[in-house]
Amino acid sequence: MSNKFTARISSLYSNKLFKNSSWGIVSQGAQTVLMSLFFVILARKYSTEEFSKYIVATVLYQLITAFSTMGLSQWFVREIAVTKDRNQLVNKFLKIQIYFGLFFYVVNIGTSLAIYSDHLIYMLSLFVGINIVFDNIINAIKCLNIADFEQKKTFVILTIESVLKFLMAGALFVYPFSTIVLSIGLILIRFITLNLFLKVGSSSTVSIKSLWAHKTSYQDVWHLVFLNWPFVVIGGVSIINWRVANILISKMLTISDVATYEIGYKIFSIAQILPVIVSTTVFPVLIKIYNEGDMQKFSAFYRKINLFYLLFGLLSFTFIYSFADFLVPLAFGSKYVLAAYQTKYIFLTILIFPTAYLQANMIIAMNLEKKDMLFNIIMMCINVTACVIGLYYWRSVTAVSCSIFLSFLVFHIRRMHC
Repeated sequence: MSNKFTARISSLYSNKLFKNSSWGIVSQGAQTVLMSLFFVILARKYSTEEFSKYIVATVLYQLITAFSTMGLSQWFVREIAVTKDRNQLVNKFLKIQIYFGLFFYVVNIGTSLAIYSDHLIYMLSLFVGINIVFDNIINAIKCLNIADFEQKKTFVILTIESVLKFLMAGALFVYPFSTIVLSIGLILIRFITLNLFLKVGSSSTVSIKSLWAHKTSYQDVWHLVFLNWPFVVIGGVSIINWRVANILISKMLTISDVATYEIGYKIFSIAQILPVIVSTTVFPVLIKIYNEGDMQKFSAFYRKINLFYLLFGLLSFTFIYSFADFLVPLAFGSKYVLAAYQTKYIFLTILIFPTAYLQANMIIAMNLEKKDMLFNIIMMCINVTACVIGLYYWRSVTAVSCSIFLSFLVFHIRRMHC
């Protein structure tokens, strides 16, 4: 019995899915703690108005970033598994991401000027938006690590970044500084992260010399986007589903409501980390099994992971429903007591999100990204329409949370029948 148990443990530790996911869970756990403390410190140290404007600038940058990669991350992970010229594909993908990063940084500034008339939001967008360029390069190397089952490198580097961000937020206790100074400091930290990814995280596949030597024309760039436009739509729509709510709230409700919603969303984003991390390993495995042509094995693997995700969603919702009223005011202070109520509504979606995310991975692994793109577009339309109508008549952040849940529910059911 003892030998059999030892053998099972040994087999578990030698399993790629377990090793990569466990590294991710441990590392992301550390990152989550540090970045949650970072967020809590900002909420406590800045006024509600300044904190909310910082959130608006950050959300705007995140929305633009969703399109800056042009949705090609999953395409790259799928292609590198079958390409014959690995270095050519890696350098091409990385250089394209740099082009997109520079272009969408300009878009970020223009969008800020078009939507808002607040000087602080302008300045924050100017500095925060620089991260779009860094993020695109880092994202390309992270995709390379996912394809190679080398997520460990990514997790270690991002944990170092989280420590630096936490230390910077902690400096507010010693010497208070504005959100502008905060944004500039975060740019410097992101630059350090970028260098770590280039030197350590790319397995010597990427270098400034090889990247500079690689020639990629604008015709190549747009040809690639044209061939893979469903990924562009999927990548952008999925972020819009979550982050457009902040923009709608900032325009239709008060600026303080932005902070209320963001706190609930931030707690939700912590809960969704586990299925997302596991999926970074599950997705390549789904691709591998599907390419082998063993559909019985493919279905069995999918059903097993789906059960784990379903149980996780139920446990997460139960925990938040039971303890949000105590934990949220404790962490963020009494001025955000209403955020506990909103967090419960946001967490309705955790009942569906993990299994819906797995469904999306399965569909793309089967080369049916156009079908998933259609699901995402209609889902976004339902979400945004319900948000606008709900905010107009209800005048409450609750309308946003219910809209997100409704859109996920409708298309989770629809995906199951396709």
